[in-house]
Amino acid sequence: MTGSLLDQRVAVVTGAGQGIGLEIARSLTGHGARVMVADIDADLADKAAAEIGGLGVTCDVTSEDQVGNLVAQAVGNFGRLDVFVNNAGITRDGSLKKMSVADFDAVISVHLRGTWLGVREASAVMREQKSGSIINISSLSGKSGNPGQTNYSAAKAGIVGLTKAAAKEIAHHNVRVNAIQPGLIRTAMTAAMPPEIFAEREAAIPMRRAGEPAEVAGAVIFLASDLSSYVTGAVIEVGGGRNI
Repeated sequence: MTGSLLDQRVAVVTGAGQGIGLEIARSLTGHGARVMVADIDADLADKAAAEIGGLGVTCDVTSEDQVGNLVAQAVGNFGRLDVFVNNAGITRDGSLKKMSVADFDAVISVHLRGTWLGVREASAVMREQKSGSIINISSLSGKSGNPGQTNYSAAKAGIVGLTKAAAKEIAHHNVRVNAIQPGLIRTAMTAAMPPEIFAEREAAIPMRRAGEPAEVAGAVIFLASDLSSYVTGAVIEVGGGRNI
């Protein structure tokens, strides 16, 4: 797919070496954006960037210095920054009884601290430009909660609060901040679920199917483009009607 909906706009996607992040980067490129692919795994970042014709950068989103450098590289290479997608994430599932403090802290740090750093650094550039769109990837787990994911659900719920607070702070600079909450999406992670558990969760979705990464990317394209020029502080659910 090619198009000019995002013609020559500069976009950064974190956690874009694979899965939903890679599909987001691919879709942004397909709509005309110049994309920087960021991932903690240098090989994945380079491979993904080569595939979509973008620029690969290694970045640990929990590092203040590395996130600041990521934004600086985007501006240094392309002269501006129009779209920043906070997608990087990890899971460390476990029951309350078995989850370690280290596993709780790791998930909170990557998702919540990482997103906050991305919002802070990207908005610093965008507010000077008087334009920009920041898109945070939350999860329906942050709305309803998932057993065994107290860390993940807490982090993803926190991203919603962060999104709304940041949106109010910088709206007068013409910088928009929105969030997307994917539901059950077909990725390598969900493919590793026991088939019976996957089928049970899929059957509970009104649309009776799991989503595809491209369907999450479609919501990103909307929020990144001028089609959503009057949308900020919003949370878009991409879950086939789950939890309605």
